[in-house]
Formats: sequence, structure tokens, C-alpha cells
Amino acid sequence: MDAFRLLDKKEAELAVEKLYNRYPDAKYYLDFKTIDQLFVLVILSAQTRDETVNRLAPQLFSKYRTINDFAHARPSDLAGTIKSINFANSKATKIIGACKAIANDFRDKVPNSMEELTSLPGIGRKSANVILTNGFGIVAGIPVDTWVIKISRRLGLTANSNPDRIEQDLISKLPKKHWARLQNVFKEHGKKTCKAVPICSKCVACGLCKRNGVVKSL
Repeated sequence: MDAFRLLDKKEAELAVEKLYNRYPDAKYYLDFKTIDQLFVLVILSAQTRDETVNRLAPQLFSKYRTINDFAHARPSDLAGTIKSINFANSKATKIIGACKAIANDFRDKVPNSMEELTSLPGIGRKSANVILTNGFGIVAGIPVDTWVIKISRRLGLTANSNPDRIEQDLISKLPKKHWARLQNVFKEHGKKTCKAVPICSKCVACGLCKRNGVVKSL
């Protein structure tokens, strides 16, 4: 990564506030009605377009309605239902394994703590943060996905590439009030402005961005 000065806390908060004001309606991008649905969709969404997951959801949840339903699903049947999703066989196995653990260890209830969620098969810190923030309204950290990694590095909020280290950098620079919406806002910014070839002239945070448009290698 090219050498450049990272934003300090004051600059970081100002840059993020500008982006929050630019995308006031940014919201979580997977369509769910229950915590059980959110849990399953989070696993399905890895390396798969949101639109693909959302299109599949009605069919999937008409067949499997609860954690217990998924826990007792036949792997081949579930994989066939989600065949439009990348890595369907692997994800079917993960969903069944995680839901069996919830059924056995948490009485069919998706747990609401970081420690308990990350004890489940296939659930890492990013997924746990998504479930806690969007399902329970519990802000324990910042979900760090591809968009958060890209925008954080481009903007100058971190020089790290490891998601856990990026999360800690963001936590150290941003007040907790900004944690919950960061993933959604950064995704909107990445899709509309900070693209593969960024439109820096339209970026509200350009004056603070330490890349100043030199972002093609990131």
C-alpha cells in the first residue's frame, strides 16, 4: 500500500459524518422478517450478491420457517433449494450445523451475544456483528465486509487489510454512535461513488481523503 498519513480521530469522524449525511437512507440490504431468517441469510450472503439472496428468500422461508426446521433439513434438499447461491452445498452444511447447535445449546433461539454467536459453526465476528446490530439492536462492534475494507483503506481510516484489525482501527477512531450504520453507508458510497474507478469529484469526503483519487491499487 502506498505511504500516506491516516486520518486522525477528528478527521475520521468528520469524514464519516459527511458520508452519513450524503446517504441518510442507507439501510441493511438483506430482506428478513425474523431473527431466524436473518441468521440464515447472513450465512447465504457470503460471496453472493444481495439481490440473489433476496430473490431466493421467499421460496426458502416458505419451506423452512424456523431454526428447528433448518436443523432437521436434509443437506441434499436444502442445497437443492439454495442452488442459485454460490457454494450451495457448503452453505447448506453450515446452516444445518449452526442451526443444530442453536437447537441443542440455545433452545432454538438465536443467541444475542458475540461470544455465543461466534461459538456456532460458520459464524465469525463479522457475521455476529451483523446479526447483533440488525437483529437485536445490540452494537458490539462494526461489521467489516468487502465494502468496509475498501472504503476504510481508501479514505485513510486504516492501513490494515485484516478485517479484525480494521474493525479495531475503526472502533478506536469513531464514536460508538457511528458503528451501527457504517457498513450500510460505506456500501452505498462504494456502489454509487467510490467505485473501482472512483468518482472523486462527487465524493463529499474527498477533501479529507488521503488518497485524493490515487486508489486504483486498492
